[in-house]
Amino acid sequence: LEGLSKDEWYLVNCNHQSWADIPVVQKVFNRKIPMLKFFLKQELIWVPLLGLCWWALDFPFMKRSTPEQIKKNPALAGKDLEVTRQACEKFKYTPVSVFNFMEGTRLTPKKHAKQGSPFEHLLKPKAGGAAFVLGSMGDVMHTMLDVTVLYPNSPTNIWDMFCGKVSTVVVDVRKVEIPQEFLGKDYTTDAQFKAEFQEWVNELWIHKDKHISELKAEYE
Repeated sequence: LEGLSKDEWYLVNCNHQSWADIPVVQKVFNRKIPMLKFFLKQELIWVPLLGLCWWALDFPFMKRSTPEQIKKNPALAGKDLEVTRQACEKFKYTPVSVFNFMEGTRLTPKKHAKQGSPFEHLLKPKAGGAAFVLGSMGDVMHTMLDVTVLYPNSPTNIWDMFCGKVSTVVVDVRKVEIPQEFLGKDYTTDAQFKAEFQEWVNELWIHKDKHISELKAEYE
């Protein structure tokens, strides 16, 4: 955590194993970097107390549309990107840490098998959200904090954490300078940028998957 600042903008990327990941990462970065802001599913606004807090803190809520819904109503296509664009415009004026689970969902054996993921410990990454944030905020955001979370020999359920059953959590933070050529680009229209960014993210994932294996060997 050395060298981090509350006066800088960060893209925080993390593998996703449990709902406990969010409070764990928030504790690690508390008062070290600007407040974490993350994109939430629209349905989460109805979570008692938390939904109201997220709304008051100006967290962006995304209303996901299924391929079937978009087929029936093409106007729904790109709505998520528009919400991202509007949120990023606000984030430009005050230092912020945009938090992103590139896997898009929590890792489970069932999801891993269904995806046919080529990674041993991770689901396939989704590069679009991160690319769009960097496209909108490339003039102020130049650093990624690549976070790897591991719960060695412990249950990963958030309720188990609240009950004190999680004895050890390993959080590894790697500071990555984002290549200049990935800042301020349009992921939706620039095919070359899209291919190069996906390749870069895939390399990050290969490194992260290998690193998780190393951490498991060390802590489990």
